[in-house]
Amino acid sequence: MSQDLAIEAFLEFLNGCESGIMAARQRLKEAKPPKKETPSVVEQTFLCLKFEPQQGQRIGPYDVAYEPQNLPSNWTHAMNILKANNAVIEKRYRGPGYQYSYWLFGDHKIYRQKLK
Repeated sequence: MSQDLAIEAFLEFLNGCESGIMAARQRLKEAKPPKKETPSVVEQTFLCLKFEPQQGQRIGPYDVAYEPQNLPSNWTHAMNILKANNAVIEKRYRGPGYQYSYWLFGDHKIYRQKLK
């Protein structure tokens, strides 16, 4: 008889474990995935470049930095960040707290536009 009680207690234990596992699975399904933020650098990396104002019919005011008018170390660092993140006009680069979005188009130019 005591063996039957032990088996019954063990089965109740397993049933409780299964309920706990099922509840944990449900919580995981309902949990929102963590928001993925693109790693960013401080905006000073880009603000130290020399930009010239421009005006476009479609996008309005924006600025352009040309490679020959900037220090090579500053230029290379900013360019590498934008290339690594595939920053184009449709997928601009910006980080939390940035004043501007940045992108590449053509060689030896970095573009930026004030965020709204």
